Order: sequence, then structure tokens, then C-alpha cells
Amino acid sequence: MIRRVLGLVVVWLVFALGIGLAVFVTSSTRTTVAGHDAEVRPTLDGWVTVRTGAVLPDLRVRTDHRLGVELTLGKTQVNSVEDLVDRYALLAADPDAQVARVRWAVRGLAGEAALRGGLAASVAIAFWALVGRSRRRELVHLGGSHHRWVAVGVAGALGASLVAWQPWRQPDPLFITAEDWQPLGEYAGPEVSIPKELADAEITSSSVTDATRRLLLSALDSYQHAQAFYDDAASAAADLSVRQPADGETVALLVSDRHDNIGMDRVARAIGDAAGATAVLDAGDDTSTGQAWETFSLDSLAATFKDLDRWVAVGNHDNGGFVRDYLKDHGWQVATRTVVDGPGGSTLLALDDPRSSGLGRWRDPVSGTVAESADEVAEIACASDVRVGTLLVHDANAGAEALRRGCVDLVVAGHVHVASDPSAVVGVGGTIGWTHTTGTAGGAAYAIAVGSKLRRAAAVSLITYADGRPAGVQIVTLETTGRFRVGDYTPLEYDAVRGPR
Repeated sequence: MIRRVLGLVVVWLVFALGIGLAVFVTSSTRTTVAGHDAEVRPTLDGWVTVRTGAVLPDLRVRTDHRLGVELTLGKTQVNSVEDLVDRYALLAADPDAQVARVRWAVRGLAGEAALRGGLAASVAIAFWALVGRSRRRELVHLGGSHHRWVAVGVAGALGASLVAWQPWRQPDPLFITAEDWQPLGEYAGPEVSIPKELADAEITSSSVTDATRRLLLSALDSYQHAQAFYDDAASAAADLSVRQPADGETVALLVSDRHDNIGMDRVARAIGDAAGATAVLDAGDDTSTGQAWETFSLDSLAATFKDLDRWVAVGNHDNGGFVRDYLKDHGWQVATRTVVDGPGGSTLLALDDPRSSGLGRWRDPVSGTVAESADEVAEIACASDVRVGTLLVHDANAGAEALRRGCVDLVVAGHVHVASDPSAVVGVGGTIGWTHTTGTAGGAAYAIAVGSKLRRAAAVSLITYADGRPAGVQIVTLETTGRFRVGDYTPLEYDAVRGPR
């Protein structure tokens, strides 16, 4: 009996593995990669192959094992081919988030294939067991000799192969199926230095034109500049002379207006690490349009700060619900119009921007105006049973009324892309609150910051908390030259009133 059960288990494993593998290599799924709608299909050729479409040549890079993957890039949003190439270069310089997304998609396909293979094998084994030995013998005798059954099986297999092959169908002579792969270094020429990460990369060269070649060489140049610039900046940030937290103090990193510049993420994290930050506050505009094609930016943000406590208020360029929901699904505490626990035992209230903006200069009201938001958040803050330590908004104007009424300690915001030192506001009854606007963490000149270098100075702020309330602010700026400018630490002083207003 035990041998019979073991035999069935072995047969089940063989069938399950065979069917599962067949399902796996013929399956595919859709996700967002590099800002494109993309189809992901696993392969067994040991290559990561990227099908870019009609304009740019396809690219492939070897993996370290037999398993590979083919990515077919679909539609995206971009102003020009040059901007698209710049985006590819920046993503190549910091690919971890995109690699993780593709791995997640492939693992999902593998799990689904294993489930299907196991179920199919279980059905076959169950059928075999239910028929029983005696009935199986009867079926064999009815069908004739074993040789006849073998002949039937071989004929069936040949028939299935013939149907799959379809030799009667002649290919269109104008359809080109052959691919001419060429090493990237050979294609670029000896005068171009190929990064070591792309040493094994190959491209299809059959349809490459001079214009395409210039685009690719530009992409390589952008990749190398982006890699060097942001790597050097992150390395230098580790040695910055920023204020260190004293015993009992907590530091939060404030970022805003990244506008898709994932290259600056590792620099911002390095600044936070240098200051001993254990939390991050995000004042919004992580994207340029709030659309799904910008998932690459949110993936980088989520991966860079995944081990920190984190809060976010989405900006006008994030409007539409996608950014908010995506970050919430990845562990960020989103604005809920309620007072919640904040960094260092403090309290925090966050409010999303009510407007909607895209790549142009318009700002359409969607859920109200900034003035209406200011009144709403002031009502919430002043009605709270505990005093609000930090009011996190995208536009500082949304916190002006709460400060005027004396109901918050500190308003932090972004939006204008220029950092300003904290300023004190005397509210009703002589209470003192503070407002601070940080700069663009992505170096954005306007709505998008993707490129090989900063378009303007990039800034983040370090907020120190002590005794359950904001205690000080320090601004750190990375200039377009790659040099850092560390601002003075500004202590936040309050009156003696600490209760609710």
C-alpha cells in the first residue's frame, strides 16, 4: 500500500512539474515597466529581452541562470523620443525598483503555473484511482494489445504536433523573423566607453538608422552622467556635517516635488541617513501627471524609504487617486483628515492638495480650492483633543488659517520648488506656530525632472522632534554643480501654551 501511494506521488510530481513548466513558459501577464504598459513573458533562454517597438532597437542582457524574461513595451506618455531615451537612461542608472516589479510578475506567473500543474496532475491521478485496477484491465482488453495502445498514443502525439506545426501554412515572404543581435560595445564603436553593467548587452542592429544610433549613444552618455552624478552625490552626502539628534530626539526627512526624478532618491536617503533620520514626510508631487505610467517613480520612492516610518500628502500633480492608493498599498500613511501619531511621539495631520495639474501650467480645482482646504483643515486641527504638532500639506497656503488660529506647531509644505527658512507666525491669543516650505527634491524646473542631471538645485529638509513636537529644521541643498549647501539649524521656539485650541 505504501509503495502504491509513493508511486502515485511520484507520478503526480512528474505530471505536475511537466504541466506546470509548459503552462509557465507559455504564460504572460501585463504590468507597468519603465513607464510603459508592458507584457511580461518568461523564457528559458537566459536573457532579459526588451522589445521596445518600432523606433528603437530591441535590447537583451544575460541573466545569471537559465530563466529569462521577455518584456514587450506598449504605450506610454512622453513629450519626445529624446525625453523617452533620457527616462530609459535614468531608469538604467537606478533599476532596482523596475527589476523588483518584473520579478514580482514572473513569480506570480510561476505560482499560477505551479497551481495549475498541481491541479491538472491531481485530476489525472484521481481519475486513475477512481477507475480502479479491474476497470483499467477491462479497458485494455477491450482495446486490444498493449502495442495497439502505444500506437494510439504515438499517433495522437504526432497528430497534436502536426496541428501545432501546421506545415501547410506558408509564411509571408515579406515578414522578417530573423533577428540580428550585435554586442552593444561592437555597435557603439571603440570610441564609446560601455558601462560594466552593460558589458554583455546586445541589440538588434538590422533596422538601426543613423538617427537611432545617435539616440542610443545619447542614452549611453546620459546613463553614465546620471550614474556618476547621483552616485557621487549620494557618496558625498554620507559625510555631510548635518546636525545629529540628541538623546530623545527624532529626525524626519522632508521631501517634496520629486516629479519622477528617481536618481535623487538615493541622495535624499543618504542625507537622511547622515542625519540619523528614522521617518520621512512627503509633501507631494512625486509624479508629473498622477498616471499609471509613472509607477516607476512611485516604485523607487517606496523601495528607497521602505524601512522608515512614512507619511504623505499628495500634490496637485498627483491628483486622480492612483498615486494616493499606490503609496497606501506600499505602506505609506496617507492623508485621512484626522489627527494621527507622527514622528517622535508627536501628532500629525495631513491634507491632500485639492487641485489637478498635468504637464502644463494649469491647476484645475477638483475637490475644492486651497482656501477652502485651509478652512477645513483649520476646523479639524482646532477641534482636536490634542494639539497638532505637524500639519503636512502640499501648498503652505493650506495651513495658513490653522496657524492664524494658533492650532498647530508647524506647517510643512512644498509646491513652489524653492526652499525657505522656517518663519514664526503669531496666532490668536499670542500662540506661536511655524511654517516651512522645502524645495524640490528632484531638482524640477517645472512639472517633470527626468534627465541625466539636475535642472535646478534640489533640496530636502531635516525636521527634528523633541518632547513630542517639532523642535528644529535644517535645509540641505544639492546644487546643479554637484556641491552640497548645508543650511543652519533653525530651532523652533514656542510659548508655554500646549493644550488644544
